[in-house]
Amino acid sequence: MEMEKIVEKSFRDSVKAKERFFTKKNMALVVEAAEAVVASFKSGGKLMLIGNGGSAADSQHIAAEFVNRFEIERPPLPALALTTDTSDLTSIGNDYSFDQVFSKQIRALGKGNDVLLAISTSGNSANVLKGIEAAKAMKIKTIALTGKDGGKMADKADILLNVDSKTTARIQETHITICHIICELVDHMLFQKV
Repeated sequence: MEMEKIVEKSFRDSVKAKERFFTKKNMALVVEAAEAVVASFKSGGKLMLIGNGGSAADSQHIAAEFVNRFEIERPPLPALALTTDTSDLTSIGNDYSFDQVFSKQIRALGKGNDVLLAISTSGNSANVLKGIEAAKAMKIKTIALTGKDGGKMADKADILLNVDSKTTARIQETHITICHIICELVDHMLFQKV
């Protein structure tokens, strides 16, 4: 019976984290984030995604939803997880510092009509913060997915999607829900069918 209580508590905490996030204000910010991605795609830009650990995996997951497809048949959309090139990551980390693994890639690959989706459950990941700074210097629109109090990223991003939770797993579960909704909105805005 104890195991079932753990399951029930985790499930209820996950639902509560999502319910706390999806206020009218945050729903409007999710739409704004999707509109920024659509504007980028329409102007020939791309979506770049960054994060560490589970957030790196989420970056790859969401990039694949755009490049392949989400729920409808449609042309591939340009999205790139900057978490996947081990040669870039290890050479930058070795020759400079791990703090620069995203910022150098953004400076090399980014352009002004791109969008950066930066994911950090604490909002304080040094390499993600430097990535946001590099993007802003290039006039690239930035969207931050954070948790807890938003950390240092709260004041840096153009659009802040902060999950009010202190538990990393609950934050990540809400992040992936937010990202899937952005995917659905982008498909709807670009292709008018969901």
